[in-house]
Order: sequence, then structure tokens, then C-alpha cells
Amino acid sequence: MGHKEHKRAAPKKLRIAILTVSTTRSLAEDKSGDWMRRRAQKEGHTVTSHQVIPDSEYEISQTVTDIISDQAADLLLINGGTGLSPSDVTIEAVKPMFRKELTAFSTLFAQLSFEAIDSAAMVSRATAGIIEKTAVFCLPGSINACKLACKALIFPEAGHIAAHIRT
Repeated sequence: MGHKEHKRAAPKKLRIAILTVSTTRSLAEDKSGDWMRRRAQKEGHTVTSHQVIPDSEYEISQTVTDIISDQAADLLLINGGTGLSPSDVTIEAVKPMFRKELTAFSTLFAQLSFEAIDSAAMVSRATAGIIEKTAVFCLPGSINACKLACKALIFPEAGHIAAHIRT
């Protein structure tokens, strides 16, 4: 079966969790997470949770584990903590948990980011992978980066990805 047939047969309504990693934002100030929540709902998906946690490797990995085991989310969208500062530890917390890595996501996101923000795109360490039966996307905290990733890459393939990891 080709990719078009896979996409046609893929689930249209998914369970999506949103996790923002930030020591400076609260849920009320979480523009990126709020945009992703609204966009997921607009796409017809169910948002199972939306929370903000601090930049802590332990707290990030524990929260990811809890979301995946408690909510059976098809997708987990994490934003924040993907940069280069010492407090940016999302990748260090999440990547070791991947059963499989979606290596093309990082490349495609970097290419799209380069088109939008030039060489500053190399500062992002955005990545994606599979943990149990959940596709996990680690995105920069910037609302523009979240919009770019969700519109161009994640939501167009979300059902297709979910169908593959459910089997």
C-alpha cells in the first residue's frame, strides 16, 4: 500500500497531549501550547491534556511517562527546552525514551526553519520519536516554530503516523 492509501485509511481523530517546558511561563501565558491546543481541536482531535512544567530532566521524563501511560495519547507535542542554554534539557530527558526516532522530522524541520529564519535554525534541536504507542514531537517554544512544525509536518501526517504505531 502506498503512502496515499495509508493516509486515506488513517484515523482522522486522534488523542493529543500538549506539554510546555518553561520556567518562565504559566498555563495562562502559554501562547505556543494554547495555539497547538486550538489547532488540534480545529483539526478534529481530542486534547487530553495541556500543562506547563519547569525545565527539569526528571520532571520532564516523569511527566512524559505519566502522559503516555495515563492518557493513551496518539501524539504528545512538547514545546520548549530544545535550545542550547544549560536549562534546555527537553531533548536530554525525552530522546533516551524513544523506541524509534523519526530522524527525517529534524531534517525537514531544520530545512523549513532555515527558509523562515536563516542560519538561526541551527540553534534548534527539535526532534521526534516513538515512545510505546505515542508519537512524541519536541519543538522549540517559539509560537512561530510550533505553527511551522504543526502546519507543515505534524498535522498533515499525524493520522498516518498513528496508524503505523498502533499496529
